[in-house]
Amino acid sequence: MAIWVDADACPAVTKEILLRAAQRTKISLSFVANQYIQVPNAANIKSIRVASGFDVADDEIVKRCVVGDLVITSDIPLADEVIDKGAQVLTSRGEVLDAQNIKSRLNMRDFLETLRSSGIQSGGPAKMSQADRQAFANKLDQYLSRWSQAKK
Repeated sequence: MAIWVDADACPAVTKEILLRAAQRTKISLSFVANQYIQVPNAANIKSIRVASGFDVADDEIVKRCVVGDLVITSDIPLADEVIDKGAQVLTSRGEVLDAQNIKSRLNMRDFLETLRSSGIQSGGPAKMSQADRQAFANKLDQYLSRWSQAKK
């Protein structure tokens, strides 16, 4: 099992939480982005730089993830694709995206995109709060606990 991070838009605080967790548990952690992401010199932590371009990092994550992996992303279309492959998805705000909720989230995303393309301003997401950070850390710990138990 591995953790794949859609790192182009991943908040710094989320990266820090992931790095600490990977160093503690030794789980494989890969940051995928179209720019270099500095990571500690550790065998289980990688920075994978892909070419610039629309969805290039997303396509690389889809190509590399397998059943049971965890993907960290807030990109709804990417989440949909990796869920179809059997991966689990956690947003940087600690929301679990799965087969039960991804289609409705994809429909809402498409609806909001239609509004934006017609000129209606819908605003962006709120800044990450301390509660968001805690929710992410808690959900990540739950995932890592399950991973640790499965490893035994």
